[in-house]
Amino acid sequence: MASSELKQSIEEEDMIIRHVKTLLPSAVRKLIRSNKLSISSTSGMSEGFQQANVIILHKSLADDFEKFCHANEGPLPLLYRSKPGEWKCPAVSTHSDIRTDCLQYMKYENGLCTGILTSLKEYSEQFEDMVTFYLGCSFTFEKAVQKVGIPIRNVEQKCNVSMYKTAVPCHDSEHFHCNLVVSMRPIPNDRLEMVVQTTYPMIKSHGAPVHIGNPGLLGIKDLSEVDYGDKVQAHPDDVPVFWACGVTGVEAIRNCKSPLAFTHSPGCMFITDLKDEDAAVNYGKEIPEVYCICQNPLHYSITSATAVQKIRRLEEIIGVDPGDRGVKHLCSQDELLKACLSISHAHSVLITTGFPTHYNYEPPEENDGPPGAIAMAAMLKALGKHVTIVTDQRALNLNEKVIKEAVKQGILKTAVPVISYHSESADSALHFLCEDGNPKKPKFSHLIAIERAGMAADGNYYNVRKINIKHLVDPIDELFVAARSIPGITTTGIGDGGNELGMGKVKEAVKKYIQNGDTIACDVEADFAVIAGVSNWGGYAVACALYILNTCEVHDRYLRKAVGFSRLSEKVSWVSALPSVIKEEKLLNILQQHKVRSGKTASLAMEVDGLPFYDTHSLIIEKLLQETLK
Repeated sequence: MASSELKQSIEEEDMIIRHVKTLLPSAVRKLIRSNKLSISSTSGMSEGFQQANVIILHKSLADDFEKFCHANEGPLPLLYRSKPGEWKCPAVSTHSDIRTDCLQYMKYENGLCTGILTSLKEYSEQFEDMVTFYLGCSFTFEKAVQKVGIPIRNVEQKCNVSMYKTAVPCHDSEHFHCNLVVSMRPIPNDRLEMVVQTTYPMIKSHGAPVHIGNPGLLGIKDLSEVDYGDKVQAHPDDVPVFWACGVTGVEAIRNCKSPLAFTHSPGCMFITDLKDEDAAVNYGKEIPEVYCICQNPLHYSITSATAVQKIRRLEEIIGVDPGDRGVKHLCSQDELLKACLSISHAHSVLITTGFPTHYNYEPPEENDGPPGAIAMAAMLKALGKHVTIVTDQRALNLNEKVIKEAVKQGILKTAVPVISYHSESADSALHFLCEDGNPKKPKFSHLIAIERAGMAADGNYYNVRKINIKHLVDPIDELFVAARSIPGITTTGIGDGGNELGMGKVKEAVKKYIQNGDTIACDVEADFAVIAGVSNWGGYAVACALYILNTCEVHDRYLRKAVGFSRLSEKVSWVSALPSVIKEEKLLNILQQHKVRSGKTASLAMEVDGLPFYDTHSLIIEKLLQETLK
């Protein structure tokens, strides 16, 4: 084609697209029915009206497919289910014929696509025993997104949206099973929260995104290799944002391998008479907020503004400084929130604790750290995550005994494995953290250090009195250092004085505001630094924040990628995993029995860091629980 002819063709297509954007759905359907539209996608057509994915299958499978839709409402929001042989659809459109009113159809026989059609009229006889499902489509929310000033790149580039198969399994029904399919739109990084808030209420059009960030976390290897639709060019500051996609139903039809089925061709939707605003659901006062929880790989998470405010209140509660050590100068808002959002996405968590400050006693450990570690472990295990504790080889037996007794007394439901780390070569940390030392196969998603002795800039380990205790500390810091170069592992440090592992993130503030800070400041940083007046409080707050996040519908949906059912039914077991005054009292008694002493005084009384358990620590726990459960 000559350049002048190509230019004329593009101009004609632009004119057609501009025209059909303003037409009512019935007019567009009429043009499609008469084969008068030479366009490849319905994106942007009949602006202000909902579009629908279409699945047509034998009536014997209809009930089961409806169950499959209800079990996976993110990708398959059901707008209407027809009666057998019903080719009109008065519930969503007037003067329509589902046999002719999609731009293009795909015919499936025994799971194989055997034809691409522009009309199904020749199958009218078979149609008498077939049921049509009309499912919500993300094209519906594109205009709403544009109205708030967010560019839709596929509309700008006049092409279909990009769609990808993921490694995320849907919830199976008797006959239907498949992995989730997602649509991807590149969104400017400063507009992420706005696009989430705009699409969140539009649940009949897939609602809020199910993933923001690196596609590999969904099992998508290469964004340039689309499974359906067109490749869309991103701008330099764009972030890939993924929505559950109705083409998931096409994958389910393929896997079902029924003798005959039809679907719309991806991107060639049925345009309904339903208004865009009808796709929205009133979610009350819930407003989603977006936070970056990892840079490598890039990963954002979502939770509600209500959950955010609760967790900020937890951060305030634990940030009091009863010892007046200058801890408030180390605090930075939302470290607890972002740490717990990251932990909430983790599959396997490694916790380390142990500060042998009492070098003249046996054991030299203090009782700040283990209670917080066990509180976090209890909640993490209740949430279904794999949890392991790593500690010094010399303290292995002590920690195993404490864990065993904690299970016996009901503080933990089941035991947590306790292991040690041995630094034998330059790649010991890599082999410890990853299968066969392969950084692409990390064993752990998140590392947490709580009141764990941290290495100072000179390579030594110091207690608050500037005493070097290096001879009592195994170099678990190496795991946190190595994790910084392993994609997919994030880290959190919990501390109350700046000499704990992970506090390298705030070392300049430690040097400036903490006594002996120039010497004792930990040099090893974590991705998140949770600061508390007493480190145990930080552990309790993490457990409470994880409960808040996982009982938040906004976050729950994002975690499960809008497939399957809400986990809120498990709330009762999560409540029982929260820290309590009774459980922490029992745990301090266990530590007493094993001669583990208070950090500041070396006392074996009911105290931590020189502060009495009753009326100080117990009140903090009660305040945390009150905020968590209100």
